[in-house]
Amino acid sequence: QVQLVESGGGLVQAGASVRLSCAASERTFSAVGWFRQAPGKEREFVAAIRWTGGTTYYADSVKGRFTISRDNAKITVYLQMNSLKSEDTAVYYCAAETHPFPSILNLASRYDYWGQGTQVTVSS
Repeated sequence: QVQLVESGGGLVQAGASVRLSCAASERTFSAVGWFRQAPGKEREFVAAIRWTGGTTYYADSVKGRFTISRDNAKITVYLQMNSLKSEDTAVYYCAAETHPFPSILNLASRYDYWGQGTQVTVSS
């Protein structure tokens, strides 16, 4: 069973940058996604990366501001968030997909393992 641990959240001002990390206990997944959930809202897709090949996917709301990447040796996925806005405030979760050839990476229900989440608060 894959264990995921997020880190790097905190309180920042609008326009600042934050890098989140998602460290996995083992590499038995094919893709990792980042999702976020703001108070009173549903969990939404942010970004995802296929481990083999490194293809990335982004929600329109973060495209051009966020970058997802991976470190094979550390089995860690990063989410670099730049030009943060108040609407980016949420709990950010990373999730792992174990299907060998996942076709859909922007649906939370497709992911098998989840981290505990890390809070990102952007003050305006």
